[in-house]
Parts: sequence; structure tokens; C-alpha cells
Amino acid sequence: MLNPYVYYVLLTAVAAYAFVRGSADARLAAAICVIATIATKLVLSPVPHRYSGVEYGVLIVDLLTLVGFVAIALRTDRFWPLWVAGLQLTTMLAHLMKLIENDLLAHAYGAAGRFWVYPIFLIIVIGTWRHHQRVHGNRFVELA
Repeated sequence: MLNPYVYYVLLTAVAAYAFVRGSADARLAAAICVIATIATKLVLSPVPHRYSGVEYGVLIVDLLTLVGFVAIALRTDRFWPLWVAGLQLTTMLAHLMKLIENDLLAHAYGAAGRFWVYPIFLIIVIGTWRHHQRVHGNRFVELA
């Protein structure tokens, strides 16, 4: 996985872009990402035991994040929140895999739980960009 500092830089950039240029849905999705990141950091097991068993605190944070993304998807008329909710559901499958097979390697469990956040970030950025284009029109200058 990427360096944690890269993750925090990406999270900050995505959230800032969504807060400045995004719709209410994009701002809410970005806020959920920020809150989920902080909450996850607070509930993670100590490093020597991290992901060796089911991370129930992280499971709860991920479940609440899924509920938030589904709520956005159900109330909006845009399609991108469905993708975000679907990818968050995929993240939940990492917890299900660990519940079913406790011998699952800690690194595999941790990676499976973190991987889908990057496509989620990308989708929020694309949704924000498309919203901005829709609201402000395409302002590309044509070269004569």
C-alpha cells in the first residue's frame, strides 16, 4: 500500500477540492472520508496486533461509512455515489473474509480493507469535476 503520508496528502487534496468545487453530495462524501479516517485511526489495534484478528472498531467505522455513502446514493440524482457505496461495500467484504477465515494473513486483511479508498477518492474527484463543469459550463478556450 502507499505510504501513509501519501494517503493523507491525497485525502486532504480530495476533501479540499470537493469542499471548494463540489456539490453537497461531494462535500458530504469527502467529509465522511475525513471523519472515517480519524475514527479509524482512533480505533485501530496497537501495531503488534493490528489486523491479526477482526478489527471490530474498524468494522464499525467501515459499516457507518457504508451507511453514509448509501444514504448519499439514495437521495441524489447522480450516479457516482452508487459507485462509492459499492466500493465501500467491497471494503466490508475484507471484514467478512477475516470473520470467515481468521487465519487470513494480517497484511492481506489490512490491504483488502484499505485498497478501495483510492478508487473512492478518484470517483469523488470525478464527480466534483463533472458537477463543476455542469454548473459553470465548459470554459475551455478554443485556439483559433
